[in-house]
Amino acid sequence: MGSGVNRSFSGSYRGTGAQQDIKTPGFRPKRVVFFNETDLSTAEWRDTMADASFFQRVTAGTLSLVTTQGVTPLAAGFRVGTNATVNGSAKKIHFVAYE
Repeated sequence: MGSGVNRSFSGSYRGTGAQQDIKTPGFRPKRVVFFNETDLSTAEWRDTMADASFFQRVTAGTLSLVTTQGVTPLAAGFRVGTNATVNGSAKKIHFVAYE
């Protein structure tokens, strides 16, 4: 039985433009929020969404659903695909993962 305490983990990584696994949270997230410092865009993935998807909001304010090359949960973190909002080459990405 769980403790009833929900964990969160915040961190950052440098985008590579190639799929990469972010395992620093240490748990399977139910929600991940991203802030792309380089492009001033945001993204969010929730466990009710399909793998490799996420919502993104770009600098101009447009909100869209991305359905490929996005975010997929892992047992101890998450995978980001090649989408530039969550993994653009050399871009600084901050995130908060929630259990």
